[in-house]
Amino acid sequence: MPDTKSSYSWWSRQHRPYSVGELVADGIVHGLGLLVAIAAGSVLLAYAVFVTAPEAVPALLVYLGSLLAVLGVSMAYNLWPVSPVKKVLARFDQAAIFLFIAGSYTPFLAVMGGTTIGTIMTTFVWGASLIGVALKLIVPERFGRLAIVLYLAIGWSGILVFQSLAQSLPPTTMWLVLAGGVTYSLGIIFHLWEKLKFQNALWHVFVVAGASLHLWAVIDFMVIHRL
Repeated sequence: MPDTKSSYSWWSRQHRPYSVGELVADGIVHGLGLLVAIAAGSVLLAYAVFVTAPEAVPALLVYLGSLLAVLGVSMAYNLWPVSPVKKVLARFDQAAIFLFIAGSYTPFLAVMGGTTIGTIMTTFVWGASLIGVALKLIVPERFGRLAIVLYLAIGWSGILVFQSLAQSLPPTTMWLVLAGGVTYSLGIIFHLWEKLKFQNALWHVFVVAGASLHLWAVIDFMVIHRL
């Protein structure tokens, strides 16, 4: 049995032990998220490769790979009992979020490829995210909740090129992207509300919902509007 002090550390993120019901709910949320990502991602990739956007396949592979990675690592970390293995998984869980943010931008920034603003934005998003990945893998205990600010800052940095994106993407795609960003941001309330029953599962509901909205945005742009 882990001692009380270790249970409340940066890597366990538990102010109280989760009940069996909470763990089951969290597992179901993650499982549904992975099923949606695999099913919808497969359809997206198949249409892109053979019908609508073969030139965008590398960007889509980066995006879908980061989506499956963040959901898979998150599921493993959150369901693993407090132990040395969970401590290792915590590093990858937090690092994967930075990777996923950059991966989520990639299909949309790909349409701005070759432009100065597109190159600058891609360099910034991936550069900042890779720095975040390195810090989370090497010194994760040094940042704590400051990482949330960094996640939000990188995630909403697209506002800086909003006009250029709006000119390159269909209106429905832009609305879906914005809705996903708002959903992620609102979910942070539950991420921080650690004493709330089913807090962790609720936080991940918002994560899966935000990821689903962004996945639909990619499908809307890469498939639906190109048929």
